[in-house]
Amino acid sequence: MSAPAVLQPETDMHTDRGLALQALRYMATMREVEDRIERKLYRQGKIVGGVYVGRGQEAISVGVGLSATPDDVLCPSHRDLALFLIRGVDPRQIFAQYMGRVGGLTRGKDGNMHMGDISRRIVSIISAMAASVPVAAGAALALKYRGTQNIAYCFFGDGATSRGDWHEGLNFAAVQKLPVVYVCNNNQYAYSTPLTKQMACANVSDRAPGYGIPAEIVDGNDVFAVHRAAQRAAGHARSGAGPYLIECKTFRMTGHSAHDAAEYVPQSLWDEWKEKDPITRLEKKILEKRWAKREEIARLHAGIRQEVDAAIEWAEKSPYPDASELLDGVYERS
Repeated sequence: MSAPAVLQPETDMHTDRGLALQALRYMATMREVEDRIERKLYRQGKIVGGVYVGRGQEAISVGVGLSATPDDVLCPSHRDLALFLIRGVDPRQIFAQYMGRVGGLTRGKDGNMHMGDISRRIVSIISAMAASVPVAAGAALALKYRGTQNIAYCFFGDGATSRGDWHEGLNFAAVQKLPVVYVCNNNQYAYSTPLTKQMACANVSDRAPGYGIPAEIVDGNDVFAVHRAAQRAAGHARSGAGPYLIECKTFRMTGHSAHDAAEYVPQSLWDEWKEKDPITRLEKKILEKRWAKREEIARLHAGIRQEVDAAIEWAEKSPYPDASELLDGVYERS
């Protein structure tokens, strides 16, 4: 499914206008796809199991994803759906994936976000978020052995940084000077545990210097700020200087999962971060800079909704896998 044929960005992604329009398209598509998954299909009983979305965090995966080259390796978390869209995964495949249909990336082997596509250099999501950190180091080690200029990107939440495999992965990558960029989606909560209850240091980035890794803090709701930080990080990693950590300050504008009402979050935080919605902020900037008109933005959203409608219809027509396919892709047959 192609992108909506409105607000097409400039071909030169180095212009602010080109980046803004491209980013808005991906951020708005991610929001719409995830809203349908979380607020419609899951509640209609068409999706079974947990549903985890990145509402309010779209600027992070888009800002970083648009800075990566096609041959860079991506290790997304469960809140980075835009990385799949940027790499060309069709929303039809995403809906089919969540509904356990053959049209999904795992061909019905899983009915959830545990998906990847090695042909697009996307490593499958691992539920225990910190477990992807040593995996990303392994991917980066392979890239280093091959002598390429490519790098690996690894995404995780603040809670992952309190796990042992996070620290082991970072330490290995630092010692080996591996070309990997670590991106923390610091959304203030590890499920229901606020940041202050899980770590004594003020910032996740404070943990990086202990491993000799440079780090910076960025406004995770500003796609331009994220994109610039990602470019700096990528330049560092590609130069052979080793890993780089970006801490993106943001907020999860929904529960930890679709079944979580998040009653533990103070109302004041919902109100504060609603005003910082990354999509609203980007649209305001686009209008202020006169990069597009309000009616053009409205047409963009309408076009995305229409394409998502069509994607869901396609996914629901995709069959469930046949029992004969049970072992396909699981064991190698001689």
